Amino acid sequence: MTALKRLRIDSTMIQGAVSCLQGPEWIQPWRLPYADLALYPPEDGLGARAAMAAGVRLRVSTDSRCLGVSMVAGSAPVPVDLTCGEALLSSAVVASGRDRVLFEGLPEGDKVVEVWFGQTSVVKLCDLLIEEGASLSVPRDGRRRWVTYGSSISHCGGAGSPARTWPAIAARRRDLHLTCLGYGGQCHIEPMLARLIRDLPADVISLKLGINVQGGASLSARTLVSAVVGMVTIIRERHPEVPMAVISPIVSPPRETVPNAVGLSLQRVREAVAEAVRRLQDCGDSRVHYVDGLSLFDAAWVDACLPDQLHPNAEGYERLGERFVERVIDPIFLADSSGPTRPA
Repeated sequence: MTALKRLRIDSTMIQGAVSCLQGPEWIQPWRLPYADLALYPPEDGLGARAAMAAGVRLRVSTDSRCLGVSMVAGSAPVPVDLTCGEALLSSAVVASGRDRVLFEGLPEGDKVVEVWFGQTSVVKLCDLLIEEGASLSVPRDGRRRWVTYGSSISHCGGAGSPARTWPAIAARRRDLHLTCLGYGGQCHIEPMLARLIRDLPADVISLKLGINVQGGASLSARTLVSAVVGMVTIIRERHPEVPMAVISPIVSPPRETVPNAVGLSLQRVREAVAEAVRRLQDCGDSRVHYVDGLSLFDAAWVDACLPDQLHPNAEGYERLGERFVERVIDPIFLADSSGPTRPA
């Protein structure tokens, strides 16, 4: 049996978190500023989702042929993925409570690997385990930083595993440093989220807006356009030149033409999001781009990939990730120079 040595996990190894809570023997990643959680109500909404590890991973360089992680999980088992670059090397599940996962058979020599944690899991990370005599370091990371904000469709609870959410797939395909601010049921274009995105390091930004607003009737035809304009304008205070994609909802057949309690159907939501982007462009923002959500996931995929008529299944999230690369990352984020994508 391979002799292992134990190394304490610290915040320098953790990516995809906004803040970390340090305990006596563990560190817990959060996707909101933990010290200011009271400013992100409701606690059972945004706060609860921010404790979940969507997009959170450990990133280290090692020559060890095995890598383990010990953690304290919540009441449910935690799926864990190991990736190296674009490749998904292995998947495992950590039992609830104090437990560990050990990945063996890693490639020889020095390599940068990432360990991803369940997108709906709450984890407290304790130690890394590597072969006795092996090296481990935190590698320099010069990748472009991508911040993406959205709803449960960005949180991706139904994805096949944590590295197979659509943001994780897209980030791995194009070697981006991902921060996923997908909060299931909680994407209501709040000013505090605009301030958070403004204050995060970012080279590219995507805002996937509208499905929770329509479902929760949290904004009306009167307020939706101004809310989108306000969010983008706040973010622009510190990211004036960053390419930004503002994305309207993907397809949801029961909601397409049926108005909610404040008179908004999904079709009307898309029109409002497009109008907001048009106004921003007309006032001089040439780096904001509108993306119609139907161009990423439309009615043709409903039968195979949208079982509840709202959330993609595992196959749907993988298709969405691939299409996001083709229709957002490559033509907008990574294009050397191009004009804005104008709403129709």
